[in-house]
Amino acid sequence: MSDLFTWGNMTTLLMLILLQAVLGFDNLLYISLESKKAPPEKQQFSRRLGISLAIALRIGLLFLLVSLIGLFQDTLFSINYKDWIQSKFTGHSLIVLFGGGFIIYTAIKEIWHMISHENLDEEKGAQGSKRSAGRVITMIVVMNVVFSFDSVLSAIALTSDIGQHWVEMTLMCVAIVVSGILMIVLADRVSRFLAKNRMYEVLGLFILFIVGIMLLTEGGHLAHIKLFGEEIVPMSKTTFYFVIVILVLIDIIQSRYQKKIIKLEQAEEMNGSKTE
Repeated sequence: MSDLFTWGNMTTLLMLILLQAVLGFDNLLYISLESKKAPPEKQQFSRRLGISLAIALRIGLLFLLVSLIGLFQDTLFSINYKDWIQSKFTGHSLIVLFGGGFIIYTAIKEIWHMISHENLDEEKGAQGSKRSAGRVITMIVVMNVVFSFDSVLSAIALTSDIGQHWVEMTLMCVAIVVSGILMIVLADRVSRFLAKNRMYEVLGLFILFIVGIMLLTEGGHLAHIKLFGEEIVPMSKTTFYFVIVILVLIDIIQSRYQKKIIKLEQAEEMNGSKTE
């Protein structure tokens, strides 16, 4: 046990927890938006059970990747058609591509659903009864596993220099559990915030759309896809967070500007009524 509780290992554990937290931001947003589709009284239960099951599956995924990492990196099949497209698909790339495509589909569907309803109260009721809690939990677990691939692989790379297998696995398992508990707490708070500030749902869905694009570019890079001779380059996390910051700033400025316009219009109406 003395080999586990060293300053270097504790520093690595902290880095692992931070890594899981940073890479889990997009996952947290998806969980908060997906849980809204469950009945209102089952939403918190769906989030907590879904994340708890995902923690167990993420630990199982960790052991699976450590044992069979070569199978996920080996080429399963290739597509080569003239100079139009070249690719080498692996198990890892297919999972990431599927996750990105599904998230883009979900974001577009929810945005369309949002703008196609005139009555927000009716929309809220329709979404609340749209899916059962079991289906929502299943989607949270499945997408959590998809989001987990990069974080688990990054954790394996981060602990590869420790040299003791049981220490590496212990640190990664502890980091997964701690980050999962933080995700349960934050998911409830993010969901409550979105419930009180529904206008930010649009912002959240567009961020989710960008997450899907990021996963598609990452999957395309992993599959070495070239379209018309141009290789797909993955979107970096730095670019992703920069885009999110810009979107948030735009949303804040737009909302304040809109409030200012409303106040000016109200002031003009009041002045007009006084002159009459």
